[in-house]
Amino acid sequence: MRLRALLAVFVLLAAITPLRAQQTASAFADLTGQVILPASASRSHPPTVVVWLSPLDKSTVPSPPPGRFKLVQKNRMFTPRLLVIPVGSIVAFPNEDPFFHNVFSLFNGKRFDLGLYEAGSSREVQFSREGISYIFCNIHPAMSAVVIALSTPLFSVADANQKIAIHSIPPGKYELNVWIEGAQQPALESLTRRFTFTAAQLAAVSIDASSLNRPAHEHLNKFGKPYAQDARPPY
Repeated sequence: MRLRALLAVFVLLAAITPLRAQQTASAFADLTGQVILPASASRSHPPTVVVWLSPLDKSTVPSPPPGRFKLVQKNRMFTPRLLVIPVGSIVAFPNEDPFFHNVFSLFNGKRFDLGLYEAGSSREVQFSREGISYIFCNIHPAMSAVVIALSTPLFSVADANQKIAIHSIPPGKYELNVWIEGAQQPALESLTRRFTFTAAQLAAVSIDASSLNRPAHEHLNKFGKPYAQDARPPY
């Protein structure tokens, strides 16, 4: 009899556990979407797209804890070319090339200049506030990367078909923000919109960026001047 009672309790718990999991999952919303890029966008190498939800009530979603990340310099490239990190995170910039680099960023995210440093060494930067940082090398103009520091864990990097998906969204009001590689900030701000999510909601969004023009201009060096076009890098 005691064994039968234990088996009955086990069967009951096995039935309740999926129900509780289903109830917990249904307390959140999900957002899926499609990004429509300009017809001029390359099909083989489309621009990178990042979408994130910023809660209008900061108590709705706790900020993710900061972490440690790397942007490696090798073969005159940054790897990876995009980092999406929590605010307060530290990014290391190890130099794995056999020559010098000078990593800098002078834009609205995190402004810094790591100076000239040699092969086998590394420098670090803490991204202490939310924003988008465009990273370059003052010696090699072809090197570029982007660090997006967010105070929300609710983000998505679009896949090869320009589809996005953000799951487990607590009910509340949010602002949807979009970043598209190469697009100017005023144009990106035109894509910002607000959403109100309810429990168990399955929302879909179409982000029409087809009219955005991606300017084809070279960035300046850390002194605000053009790179020398006819001079070979010293390293």
